[in-house]
Amino acid sequence: MSLLYIDPGTGSMLFSVFIGIVSALVFLFRKIFIKIKFILSGGKTEKISSTKIPYVIFTDHKRYWNIFKPVCDEFEKRGLPLAYWTASPDDPALEQKYQHVKAQFIGEGNKAFAKLNMMNACIVLSTTPGLDVYQWKRSKNVDCYVHIRHDVEDPVGYRMFGCDFYDSVLLTGSHQERYIRVFEQKREEKPKETLVVGCAYMDVMKERLSSLAPVKNKKPVVLLAPSWGESAILKKYGNSILDALIATGYKIVVRPHPQSFTSEKDMIEPLLQKYKQSDDFEWNRDNDNFEILRQADILITDFSGIIFDWALVFDKPLIYADTSYDSSPYDSAWLDEPLWRFEVLPDLGVKLERKDFSNLKGIIDNLMRDESFQKGREKIRAQAWQFQGQGAKRTVDYLTAKYDQLVGKKN
Repeated sequence: MSLLYIDPGTGSMLFSVFIGIVSALVFLFRKIFIKIKFILSGGKTEKISSTKIPYVIFTDHKRYWNIFKPVCDEFEKRGLPLAYWTASPDDPALEQKYQHVKAQFIGEGNKAFAKLNMMNACIVLSTTPGLDVYQWKRSKNVDCYVHIRHDVEDPVGYRMFGCDFYDSVLLTGSHQERYIRVFEQKREEKPKETLVVGCAYMDVMKERLSSLAPVKNKKPVVLLAPSWGESAILKKYGNSILDALIATGYKIVVRPHPQSFTSEKDMIEPLLQKYKQSDDFEWNRDNDNFEILRQADILITDFSGIIFDWALVFDKPLIYADTSYDSSPYDSAWLDEPLWRFEVLPDLGVKLERKDFSNLKGIIDNLMRDESFQKGREKIRAQAWQFQGQGAKRTVDYLTAKYDQLVGKKN
Protein backbone atom coordinates (compact mmCIF):
# COMPACT_ATOMS: atom_id res chain seq x y z
CA MET A 1 0.00 0.00 0.00
CA SER A 2 2.99 2.34 0.57
CA LEU A 3 3.43 2.57 -3.21
CA LEU A 4 0.08 4.35 -3.41
CA TYR A 5 1.01 7.01 -0.82
CA ILE A 6 1.15 10.62 -2.04
CA ASP A 7 2.67 13.21 0.29
CA PRO A 8 0.56 16.32 1.04
CA GLY A 9 2.74 18.65 -1.04
CA THR A 10 2.53 16.45 -4.14
CA GLY A 11 -1.18 15.93 -3.53
CA SER A 12 -1.74 19.68 -3.42
CA MET A 13 0.18 20.13 -6.66
CA LEU A 14 -1.72 17.33 -8.42
CA PHE A 15 -5.03 18.74 -7.23
CA SER A 16 -4.08 22.19 -8.56
CA VAL A 17 -3.21 20.67 -11.95
CA PHE A 18 -6.48 18.73 -11.99
CA ILE A 19 -8.52 21.81 -11.11
CA GLY A 20 -6.68 23.80 -13.78
CA ILE A 21 -7.59 21.24 -16.46
CA VAL A 22 -11.21 21.01 -15.32
CA SER A 23 -11.52 24.80 -15.14
CA ALA A 24 -10.11 25.18 -18.65
CA LEU A 25 -12.61 22.68 -20.01
CA VAL A 26 -15.50 24.36 -18.22
CA PHE A 27 -14.50 27.76 -19.58
CA LEU A 28 -14.12 26.32 -23.09
CA PHE A 29 -17.57 24.73 -23.10
CA ARG A 30 -19.10 27.83 -21.53
CA LYS A 31 -17.56 29.99 -24.26
CA ILE A 32 -18.91 27.67 -26.97
CA PHE A 33 -22.34 27.72 -25.32
CA ILE A 34 -22.42 31.51 -25.20
CA LYS A 35 -21.42 31.73 -28.87
CA ILE A 36 -24.24 29.36 -29.82
CA LYS A 37 -26.72 31.45 -27.82
CA PHE A 38 -25.37 34.57 -29.51
CA ILE A 39 -25.95 33.07 -32.97
CA LEU A 40 -29.42 31.77 -32.09
CA SER A 41 -30.41 35.18 -30.71
CA GLY A 42 -29.63 36.78 -34.04
CA GLY A 43 -26.49 38.42 -32.75
CA LYS A 44 -28.32 40.55 -30.20
CA THR A 45 -26.17 40.51 -27.08
CA GLU A 46 -28.85 42.07 -24.88
CA LYS A 47 -30.89 38.87 -25.16
CA ILE A 48 -28.14 36.79 -23.60
CA SER A 49 -28.75 36.59 -19.88
CA SER A 50 -25.72 36.85 -17.62
CA THR A 51 -25.24 34.67 -14.54
CA LYS A 52 -22.37 36.78 -13.21
CA ILE A 53 -22.76 37.52 -9.49
CA PRO A 54 -22.21 41.23 -8.77
CA TYR A 55 -20.55 40.83 -5.34
CA VAL A 56 -19.16 37.79 -3.51
CA ILE A 57 -17.59 37.56 -0.08
CA PHE A 58 -15.49 34.44 0.47
CA THR A 59 -14.29 33.36 3.91
CA ASP A 60 -12.28 30.24 4.64
CA HIS A 61 -13.31 30.10 8.32
CA LYS A 62 -16.17 31.18 10.54
CA ARG A 63 -13.79 33.10 12.83
CA TYR A 64 -13.75 35.91 10.28
CA TRP A 65 -17.48 36.56 10.61
CA ASN A 66 -16.67 39.57 12.80
CA ILE A 67 -14.79 41.05 9.81
CA PHE A 68 -17.62 40.55 7.36
CA LYS A 69 -20.77 41.04 9.44
CA PRO A 70 -20.55 44.86 9.39
CA VAL A 71 -20.04 44.73 5.61
CA CYS A 72 -22.98 42.33 5.15
CA ASP A 73 -25.13 44.58 7.33
CA GLU A 74 -24.24 47.56 5.14
CA PHE A 75 -25.15 45.65 1.96
CA GLU A 76 -28.44 44.64 3.56
CA LYS A 77 -29.19 48.20 4.62
CA ARG A 78 -28.64 49.42 1.07
CA GLY A 79 -30.72 46.62 -0.46
CA LEU A 80 -27.79 45.39 -2.54
CA PRO A 81 -27.47 41.71 -3.55
CA LEU A 82 -24.47 39.97 -1.99
CA ALA A 83 -23.40 36.31 -2.08
CA TYR A 84 -21.55 35.16 1.05
CA TRP A 85 -19.58 31.96 0.44
CA THR A 86 -18.13 30.19 3.44
CA ALA A 87 -16.02 27.07 3.92
CA SER A 88 -17.36 26.58 7.47
CA PRO A 89 -20.57 24.56 7.80
CA ASP A 90 -21.34 26.29 11.12
CA ASP A 91 -20.55 29.84 10.03
CA PRO A 92 -22.83 32.29 11.94
CA ALA A 93 -23.65 33.94 8.60
CA LEU A 94 -25.75 30.90 7.67
CA GLU A 95 -28.15 31.70 10.51
CA GLN A 96 -28.74 35.35 9.60
CA LYS A 97 -32.18 36.44 8.36
CA TYR A 98 -31.02 38.73 5.57
CA GLN A 99 -33.19 39.56 2.57
CA HIS A 100 -30.45 40.67 0.19
CA VAL A 101 -27.40 38.82 1.53
CA LYS A 102 -27.43 35.11 0.64
CA ALA A 103 -25.06 32.95 2.69
CA GLN A 104 -23.98 29.57 1.30
CA PHE A 105 -21.73 26.80 2.58
CA ILE A 106 -19.59 25.80 -0.40
CA GLY A 107 -17.80 22.85 1.16
CA GLU A 108 -14.47 22.44 2.89
CA GLY A 109 -10.96 22.06 1.53
CA ASN A 110 -10.66 21.03 -2.11
CA LYS A 111 -14.42 21.11 -2.67
CA ALA A 112 -14.46 24.80 -1.75
CA PHE A 113 -11.44 25.56 -3.94
CA ALA A 114 -13.03 23.80 -6.91
CA LYS A 115 -16.07 26.08 -6.66
CA LEU A 116 -13.95 29.20 -6.14
CA ASN A 117 -11.72 28.46 -9.09
CA MET A 118 -14.70 28.39 -11.44
CA MET A 119 -16.81 31.17 -9.95
CA ASN A 120 -18.44 33.75 -12.18
CA ALA A 121 -18.49 37.08 -10.36
CA CYS A 122 -17.71 40.72 -10.84
CA ILE A 123 -16.08 41.46 -7.46
CA VAL A 124 -14.79 39.04 -4.82
CA LEU A 125 -13.96 40.34 -1.35
CA SER A 126 -11.91 38.16 0.97
CA THR A 127 -9.49 38.26 3.88
CA THR A 128 -7.98 34.89 2.87
CA PRO A 129 -4.31 35.13 1.82
CA GLY A 130 -2.64 33.01 -0.85
CA LEU A 131 -4.84 33.73 -3.85
CA ASP A 132 -3.23 32.15 -6.94
CA VAL A 133 -0.44 30.66 -4.79
CA TYR A 134 -1.80 27.27 -3.72
CA GLN A 135 -5.14 25.62 -4.48
CA TRP A 136 -7.14 28.83 -4.71
CA LYS A 137 -6.66 30.07 -8.27
CA ARG A 138 -7.95 33.23 -9.90
CA SER A 139 -11.04 32.48 -11.93
CA LYS A 140 -11.04 33.82 -15.48
CA ASN A 141 -14.63 34.90 -14.91
CA VAL A 142 -13.91 37.16 -11.95
CA ASP A 143 -13.23 40.79 -12.81
CA CYS A 144 -11.71 42.01 -9.54
CA TYR A 145 -10.35 40.39 -6.39
CA VAL A 146 -10.32 42.66 -3.32
CA HIS A 147 -8.41 41.81 -0.14
CA ILE A 148 -9.60 43.26 3.16
CA ARG A 149 -7.37 43.30 6.22
CA HIS A 150 -8.47 41.32 9.28
CA ASP A 151 -6.32 43.38 11.63
CA VAL A 152 -4.63 46.78 11.79
CA GLU A 153 -1.01 45.65 11.79
CA ASP A 154 1.47 45.62 8.92
CA PRO A 155 0.43 43.28 6.06
CA VAL A 156 3.61 41.21 6.16
CA GLY A 157 2.65 38.41 8.54
CA TYR A 158 1.17 36.21 5.82
CA ARG A 159 2.98 33.27 4.33
CA MET A 160 4.86 34.18 1.15
CA PHE A 161 2.88 36.14 -1.48
CA GLY A 162 -0.10 36.48 0.87
CA CYS A 163 -1.98 39.20 -1.01
CA ASP A 164 0.26 39.72 -4.06
CA PHE A 165 -2.26 38.50 -6.63
CA TYR A 166 -5.23 40.52 -5.47
CA ASP A 167 -6.23 43.50 -7.59
CA SER A 168 -7.06 45.77 -4.66
CA VAL A 169 -6.27 45.91 -0.95
CA LEU A 170 -8.43 47.75 1.58
CA LEU A 171 -6.41 49.13 4.48
CA THR A 172 -7.16 50.14 8.06
CA GLY A 173 -4.48 52.84 8.11
CA SER A 174 -2.01 54.47 5.74
CA HIS A 175 0.92 52.79 7.54
CA GLN A 176 0.04 49.52 5.75
CA GLU A 177 0.48 50.84 2.23
CA ARG A 178 4.26 51.26 2.33
CA TYR A 179 4.79 47.52 2.79
CA ILE A 180 2.57 46.70 -0.17
CA ARG A 181 4.55 49.09 -2.36
CA VAL A 182 7.87 47.67 -1.17
CA PHE A 183 6.77 44.14 -2.14
CA GLU A 184 5.54 45.32 -5.53
CA GLN A 185 8.91 46.88 -6.29
CA LYS A 186 10.96 43.96 -5.00
CA ARG A 187 8.85 41.43 -6.88
CA GLU A 188 8.35 43.59 -9.98
CA GLU A 189 4.57 43.35 -9.75
CA LYS A 190 1.85 45.52 -11.19
CA PRO A 191 0.78 48.12 -8.57
CA LYS A 192 -2.42 47.24 -6.75
CA GLU A 193 -5.20 49.67 -6.00
CA THR A 194 -5.28 50.56 -2.30
CA LEU A 195 -7.68 52.56 -0.17
CA VAL A 196 -7.78 53.29 3.54
CA VAL A 197 -11.30 52.39 4.68
CA GLY A 198 -10.76 51.97 8.42
CA CYS A 199 -11.59 48.87 10.44
CA ALA A 200 -15.26 47.92 10.48
CA TYR A 201 -15.00 45.12 13.02
CA MET A 202 -13.22 47.41 15.49
CA ASP A 203 -15.98 49.97 14.97
CA VAL A 204 -18.52 47.33 16.00
CA MET A 205 -16.45 46.17 18.99
CA LYS A 206 -16.14 49.72 20.26
CA GLU A 207 -19.89 50.25 19.91
CA ARG A 208 -20.62 47.00 21.76
CA LEU A 209 -18.16 47.88 24.52
CA SER A 210 -19.58 51.36 25.05
CA SER A 211 -23.02 49.87 25.78
CA LEU A 212 -21.73 47.64 28.62
CA ALA A 213 -20.66 48.40 32.17
CA PRO A 214 -16.96 47.92 33.07
CA VAL A 215 -16.04 44.51 34.51
CA LYS A 216 -14.84 44.35 38.12
CA ASN A 217 -13.13 41.04 38.86
CA LYS A 218 -12.58 39.77 42.40
CA LYS A 219 -9.03 38.96 41.41
CA PRO A 220 -7.08 39.71 38.22
CA VAL A 221 -7.90 37.70 35.11
CA VAL A 222 -4.85 37.11 32.92
CA LEU A 223 -5.40 36.16 29.29
CA LEU A 224 -2.67 34.29 27.41
CA ALA A 225 -3.50 34.59 23.70
CA PRO A 226 -0.62 33.53 21.43
CA SER A 227 -0.28 33.34 17.70
CA TRP A 228 0.81 30.03 16.15
CA GLY A 229 4.05 28.75 14.62
CA GLU A 230 7.56 28.15 15.84
CA SER A 231 7.99 31.71 17.15
CA ALA A 232 4.72 31.79 19.10
CA ILE A 233 4.81 31.95 22.89
CA LEU A 234 2.91 28.72 23.56
CA LYS A 235 5.03 26.75 21.10
CA LYS A 236 8.28 28.20 22.40
CA TYR A 237 7.66 28.24 26.16
CA GLY A 238 4.82 25.73 26.67
CA ASN A 239 4.85 24.35 30.24
CA SER A 240 7.20 27.08 31.49
CA ILE A 241 4.88 29.99 30.75
CA LEU A 242 1.77 28.12 31.93
CA ASP A 243 3.41 27.10 35.23
CA ALA A 244 4.59 30.69 35.78
CA LEU A 245 1.09 32.01 35.17
CA ILE A 246 -0.55 29.50 37.52
CA ALA A 247 2.00 30.44 40.22
CA THR A 248 0.65 34.02 40.27
CA GLY A 249 -2.54 32.79 41.95
CA TYR A 250 -4.64 34.79 39.48
CA LYS A 251 -7.29 33.40 37.18
CA ILE A 252 -5.62 32.26 33.96
CA VAL A 253 -7.41 32.00 30.62
CA VAL A 254 -5.52 30.48 27.68
CA ARG A 255 -6.86 31.17 24.21
CA PRO A 256 -4.70 29.38 21.62
CA HIS A 257 -4.75 30.50 18.02
CA PRO A 258 -7.39 28.41 16.15
CA GLN A 259 -4.71 27.22 13.73
CA SER A 260 -2.85 25.52 16.60
CA PHE A 261 -5.66 22.96 16.89
CA THR A 262 -5.09 22.06 13.24
CA SER A 263 -1.37 22.49 12.61
CA GLU A 264 0.13 22.02 16.09
CA LYS A 265 -1.79 19.11 17.55
CA ASP A 266 1.44 17.52 18.81
CA MET A 267 1.99 20.62 20.94
CA ILE A 268 -1.52 21.58 22.00
CA GLU A 269 -3.00 18.19 22.90
CA PRO A 270 -0.46 17.32 25.66
CA LEU A 271 -1.05 20.77 27.18
CA LEU A 272 -4.81 20.25 27.15
CA GLN A 273 -4.32 16.94 28.95
CA LYS A 274 -1.92 18.33 31.55
CA TYR A 275 -3.66 21.60 32.39
CA LYS A 276 -7.27 20.83 33.21
CA GLN A 277 -10.16 23.28 33.44
CA SER A 278 -10.77 24.65 36.94
CA ASP A 279 -12.11 27.75 38.67
CA ASP A 280 -8.74 29.43 38.16
CA PHE A 281 -7.67 27.94 34.82
CA GLU A 282 -9.64 27.99 31.58
CA TRP A 283 -9.11 27.10 27.92
CA ASN A 284 -11.05 29.51 25.71
CA ARG A 285 -12.13 28.62 22.16
CA ASP A 286 -14.98 31.09 21.63
CA ASN A 287 -15.47 32.04 18.00
CA ASP A 288 -15.91 35.66 19.08
CA ASN A 289 -13.12 36.96 21.33
CA PHE A 290 -15.08 40.01 22.48
CA GLU A 291 -16.30 38.73 25.84
CA ILE A 292 -12.98 37.30 27.00
CA LEU A 293 -11.20 40.50 26.03
CA ARG A 294 -13.77 42.46 28.03
CA GLN A 295 -13.40 40.19 31.08
CA ALA A 296 -9.60 40.06 31.19
CA ASP A 297 -7.41 42.57 33.04
CA ILE A 298 -4.05 41.74 31.45
CA LEU A 299 -3.13 40.26 28.08
CA ILE A 300 0.04 38.28 27.46
CA THR A 301 0.81 37.51 23.83
CA ASP A 302 3.57 37.47 21.23
CA PHE A 303 3.06 38.89 17.72
CA SER A 304 -0.63 38.04 17.46
CA GLY A 305 -2.98 40.61 15.93
CA ILE A 306 -5.04 40.43 19.12
CA ILE A 307 -2.57 42.98 20.50
CA PHE A 308 -4.32 45.77 18.66
CA ASP A 309 -7.90 44.69 19.46
CA TRP A 310 -6.86 44.69 23.10
CA ALA A 311 -4.95 47.96 23.18
CA LEU A 312 -6.94 50.09 20.74
CA VAL A 313 -10.51 48.97 21.47
CA PHE A 314 -10.39 47.78 25.08
CA ASP A 315 -7.76 50.35 26.03
CA LYS A 316 -5.73 48.10 28.35
CA PRO A 317 -1.96 47.58 28.72
CA LEU A 318 -0.31 44.35 27.64
CA ILE A 319 2.70 42.12 28.15
CA TYR A 320 4.38 40.98 24.96
CA ALA A 321 6.78 38.06 24.96
CA ASP A 322 10.23 38.19 23.44
CA THR A 323 10.05 35.11 21.24
CA SER A 324 12.78 36.01 18.69
CA TYR A 325 10.37 36.20 15.77
CA ASP A 326 11.45 34.06 12.82
CA SER A 327 10.36 35.86 9.66
CA SER A 328 11.63 33.24 7.19
CA PRO A 329 8.22 31.66 6.35
CA TYR A 330 6.51 35.02 5.97
CA ASP A 331 6.39 37.94 3.57
CA SER A 332 8.35 39.93 6.15
CA ALA A 333 11.48 37.95 5.17
CA TRP A 334 11.69 40.20 2.10
CA LEU A 335 12.08 43.33 4.21
CA ASP A 336 15.30 45.03 5.27
CA GLU A 337 13.65 47.14 7.97
CA PRO A 338 12.04 46.55 11.37
CA LEU A 339 8.37 45.63 11.28
CA TRP A 340 5.86 48.27 12.32
CA ARG A 341 4.24 45.97 14.85
CA PHE A 342 7.52 45.55 16.76
CA GLU A 343 8.35 49.25 16.55
CA VAL A 344 5.09 50.22 18.27
CA LEU A 345 4.99 47.53 20.98
CA PRO A 346 6.95 49.61 23.54
CA ASP A 347 4.19 52.24 23.26
CA LEU A 348 1.59 49.66 24.25
CA GLY A 349 3.11 47.52 27.01
CA VAL A 350 6.13 45.79 28.55
CA LYS A 351 8.34 43.03 27.22
CA LEU A 352 8.48 39.62 28.90
CA GLU A 353 11.60 37.44 28.69
CA ARG A 354 12.16 33.95 30.03
CA LYS A 355 14.26 35.31 32.90
CA ASP A 356 11.20 37.28 34.05
CA PHE A 357 8.94 34.24 34.50
CA SER A 358 9.78 33.95 38.21
CA ASN A 359 8.65 37.56 38.73
CA LEU A 360 5.57 37.41 36.54
CA LYS A 361 3.18 38.32 39.37
CA GLY A 362 5.16 41.47 40.17
CA ILE A 363 5.20 42.50 36.52
CA ILE A 364 1.43 42.04 36.27
CA ASP A 365 0.81 43.99 39.48
CA ASN A 366 2.98 46.91 38.38
CA LEU A 367 1.40 47.04 34.93
CA MET A 368 -2.12 47.17 36.32
CA ARG A 369 -1.17 50.33 38.24
CA ASP A 370 0.79 51.92 35.38
CA GLU A 371 -1.11 54.54 33.37
CA SER A 372 1.87 55.68 31.30
CA PHE A 373 0.82 53.65 28.22
CA GLN A 374 -2.37 55.64 27.68
CA LYS A 375 -0.70 58.19 25.39
CA GLY A 376 0.98 55.41 23.41
CA ARG A 377 -2.35 53.74 22.75
CA GLU A 378 -3.84 57.04 21.61
CA LYS A 379 -0.95 57.59 19.17
CA ILE A 380 -1.16 54.11 17.63
CA ARG A 381 -4.96 54.25 17.49
CA ALA A 382 -4.85 57.42 15.39
CA GLN A 383 -2.27 55.89 13.07
CA ALA A 384 -3.65 52.38 12.56
CA TRP A 385 -7.42 52.76 12.97
CA GLN A 386 -8.40 55.60 10.71
CA PHE A 387 -11.94 56.72 9.82
CA GLN A 388 -13.31 55.32 13.07
CA GLY A 389 -16.98 54.45 12.81
CA GLN A 390 -16.93 54.51 9.00
CA GLY A 391 -15.28 51.18 8.13
CA ALA A 392 -18.30 49.30 6.74
CA LYS A 393 -19.65 52.32 4.88
CA ARG A 394 -16.32 53.13 3.23
CA THR A 395 -15.80 49.46 2.29
CA VAL A 396 -19.16 49.18 0.55
CA ASP A 397 -18.72 52.61 -1.03
CA TYR A 398 -15.51 51.34 -2.61
CA LEU A 399 -17.05 48.05 -3.79
CA THR A 400 -20.07 49.72 -5.39
CA ALA A 401 -17.92 52.35 -7.10
CA LYS A 402 -15.61 49.62 -8.41
CA TYR A 403 -18.61 47.66 -9.67
CA ASP A 404 -19.96 50.70 -11.52
CA GLN A 405 -16.53 51.24 -13.03
CA LEU A 406 -16.21 47.64 -14.21
CA VAL A 407 -19.73 47.51 -15.65
CA GLY A 408 -19.20 50.87 -17.34
CA LYS A 409 -16.06 49.60 -19.07
CA LYS A 410 -17.97 46.63 -20.51
CA ASN A 411 -20.79 48.80 -21.76
